[in-house]
Amino acid sequence: MSNINTEIKPFKATAFHAGKFVPVSDADLKGKWSIVFFYPADFTFVCPTELGDMADVYPEFQKLGVEVYSVSTDTHFTHKAWHDTSDTIKKITYPMIGDPTGVITRNFGVMIEEEGLALRGTFVINPEGVIKVAEIHDLGIGRDASELLRKVKAAQYVASHPGEVCPAKWQEGDATLAPSLDLVGKI
Repeated sequence: MSNINTEIKPFKATAFHAGKFVPVSDADLKGKWSIVFFYPADFTFVCPTELGDMADVYPEFQKLGVEVYSVSTDTHFTHKAWHDTSDTIKKITYPMIGDPTGVITRNFGVMIEEEGLALRGTFVINPEGVIKVAEIHDLGIGRDASELLRKVKAAQYVASHPGEVCPAKWQEGDATLAPSLDLVGKI
């Protein structure tokens, strides 16, 4: 069952952010665009490459008014320890949410129950708290933050331009489509 166009479920957690432990809840994701991206575990292999890539692109997301939250089933203490020991993870300035009970991971449908770990799930959430993009990868397949940035721009464009849609490979400034009977069979 898809969670596209569904409202995020309530949660409360603690994140490691800007050198502190801070509370984070579903309410923090409302009122602005948000990305919640899940990864299996700290101190692993593909995960730091993804989190580092997101750290590099994070300023671009911020320019769009988007907050980014990473989530794993590790604790916020583990996030701090990883941040303190890894040069890649030290670059991170977005909140790193700990989900040791798996509530958030299950809410988004990305828990690997037999392992207690999250799949690589990426969710773009609009200011109303509704999921507009959901993408789930197997553990061995890393994600690309630049491609996610393109998807966020497309989601924001569609939200602010009712009646228009963004075609494949759409980039900011490219032509969009206005679905109508006149377009049927002509694309």
